[in-house]
Amino acid sequence: MSTLPALPYNEWVETKDTLHLFLQIIGKIRLRAHPKLNHWWHVTLFPHVRGLTTGRIPYAGGGFEILYDMLDHKVTVSSDAGRQGSFSVPGLTVAGFHDALFSRLEDLGISVNIIGVPYDNKSTVPFAEDTAPRAYDESAVSDFWRALCVIANVFEKYRSGFVGKQTPVQLYWHSFDLVVTRFSGRSYPLNKGRQSDKEAYSHEVISIGFWPGDDTFPEAAFYGYAYPEPDDLNLEPLSPKQAFWAEKNGGALAILKYEDARTTEDADEAILAFLNSLYEGAACKAVWPAEELAHAYA
Repeated sequence: MSTLPALPYNEWVETKDTLHLFLQIIGKIRLRAHPKLNHWWHVTLFPHVRGLTTGRIPYAGGGFEILYDMLDHKVTVSSDAGRQGSFSVPGLTVAGFHDALFSRLEDLGISVNIIGVPYDNKSTVPFAEDTAPRAYDESAVSDFWRALCVIANVFEKYRSGFVGKQTPVQLYWHSFDLVVTRFSGRSYPLNKGRQSDKEAYSHEVISIGFWPGDDTFPEAAFYGYAYPEPDDLNLEPLSPKQAFWAEKNGGALAILKYEDARTTEDADEAILAFLNSLYEGAACKAVWPAEELAHAYA
């Protein structure tokens, strides 16, 4: 049984906002440098045994990786030519982080041009111009990473029960959530919204995730939803008993608060029960071929 650390939103929100902007800079480098993949899978970051990583990014006949170490609180850029450079994170402004990262890339002969402004963020200041002092609580960042490690393990177990197309366990840096999305295999193109939304929602999906909270919902939580949303989805029962349905952007969103899961007798099982109850209810309502998509040996 895993132990989840407490993540009190009000105690680390300023650090969370700092971390979010730092990760957006790293994510935008991956977005620009990595070959484009379906549903924007080329932009995401991945849990690592020491923090979050871009994974290997192909570049000019070789490749590089950016690792944000959330234990030693440093960022390391490594190339498959055997070279690397790193810098310490605590005390940096957003501009300082931006400049340090691009300096290390330049030292390794890596040139990547990004759109240097936050995306869908309450900050609109260009990264290179954001020189305001920023909070950075090292313990809070490490606790967030420890939570991601536990949650990623549960998400991997959830993934093991499905043989259809699904995402890896990945963190979308724009919305700052760790996600796994399953696909029915049926096309259902979104005909409104931004082009990025249309590419993300070209097929039927049931998606689950974890996010650390924001100003509209100031606490960490697990969530799940279906696209397109079947009728009466919010009438489907959820597990454990603390889970509930909420409304988000006019649709039904299943919620299990992180603290409710963390304080149960077995947090891993509570989270997994939530994920499975959401998927099973949504798949039934949306008439997915659930038996064909189930992994026989899970």
